[in-house]
Amino acid sequence: MATLQAFSEPPWVNQPSPFYNESHHRLRKWAIAWADKYLAPVAASWEASGKRDEAVFAQAGKDGILLAFAFGAKMDATAAAAAGVSPPAGIKPEEWDNFHDFVLIDSLCTVGSGSAFMSLHSGLAYGAGPIIHFGSPELKKRLLPDLLNGKQRISLAITEPNAGSDVANVGGTTAEKSKDGKHYIVSGLKKWITNGIYSDSFTVLARTSGKAGDPTGLSFLVVPRTEGVSTKQMAMVGAHATGTTLVEMDEVKVPVENLIGKEGDGLKYCFYNFNHERLTIAFIALRYSRVCLEDAIAHCRRRIVFGKPLLEQPVVRHKFAHCAREVEALQSWCETLTYEQQQLSTLEANVRTGGRTALLKAHAGIVLEKTVRECTQQLGGMGITKGGAGGRIERIYREVHMLTIPGGAENLLLDLGVREELKLVAKRQGHKL
Repeated sequence: MATLQAFSEPPWVNQPSPFYNESHHRLRKWAIAWADKYLAPVAASWEASGKRDEAVFAQAGKDGILLAFAFGAKMDATAAAAAGVSPPAGIKPEEWDNFHDFVLIDSLCTVGSGSAFMSLHSGLAYGAGPIIHFGSPELKKRLLPDLLNGKQRISLAITEPNAGSDVANVGGTTAEKSKDGKHYIVSGLKKWITNGIYSDSFTVLARTSGKAGDPTGLSFLVVPRTEGVSTKQMAMVGAHATGTTLVEMDEVKVPVENLIGKEGDGLKYCFYNFNHERLTIAFIALRYSRVCLEDAIAHCRRRIVFGKPLLEQPVVRHKFAHCAREVEALQSWCETLTYEQQQLSTLEANVRTGGRTALLKAHAGIVLEKTVRECTQQLGGMGITKGGAGGRIERIYREVHMLTIPGGAENLLLDLGVREELKLVAKRQGHKL
């Protein structure tokens, strides 16, 4: 998909950078080729039908893409071996780092389609995280191999009709122990569950004690798609094949062995997941911004208006300049935070970079909103027409809020980012905020 247009690729591809080595360049070429072969030809049809092709999901499992999605930045070689898969592009599990994660997401998103990328990525990437980080050895051994190689599918089920960004307010989904103590009986409704329609199981945040609003009493359970579980795909503004889903559970019997970590610690595990999710969304928004610039600049080179190409009009270049300066600044911020998190444990990174990651995610959405708007304007009618030269831009225009709202809406994250940074400063100064 990639073409040689100004700002269509990050500087590290052609310029020196301290963050990337030969393996990152190799991964980029491999992932773009994979996306061109398996995702670009089907992006429009998946979007139209609202369904992904399971053969492509299976291919992603075979080629190690799902393995990379599940682990993100730090990969477990033993788990990879148990699943019978290896990381993409011949990279060894022990060599896989935060920048490989960045490069893989960025390169696959050159297709410019949430239906293509997020239908493969988001359920597993966020649903497997709590199991990987907090699951018992038995639970990992039982579930991870088939999740990592694509034989089984999972999604993260946190949000409820009355509990979104305020995770502690989860209370509509309850899990009570059976009389014999062998099962949790789970009932409740989860909403906006990405990839839920495809899932064989769900990483469900349920209230095991207390009431809605209590920070304690929430627990994670792996709920299989079994008797009492029903799902219905929701109609969204864009990225239709991501399979955003209503998941209803009616007295579902879940073995107590499917508890993730400790009962009552679910909220803590939730927060552990957020940093990587928000950083991933920033990566996607960054690449989508570049896709918009790539296609708009290519169009303005071709399009003749008043006797000369649009790109020769200073006002058009001025528009691109303002978009490009924000996109390149966003690239640098993404790389800086990625580097910081690579030097820290996940727990340390959550504490020390959580506030700025929240701000980054919000900022990335703001940059994309501006960029796709300006690029749509340069294409005129083609920018609001599905398919053709403006097809990727039109699709991204519809998908913008599929990135700005999930993972924390803009207002919430801006406030959270400031509060977290104030806490860090107060801690360094030895007093409470």
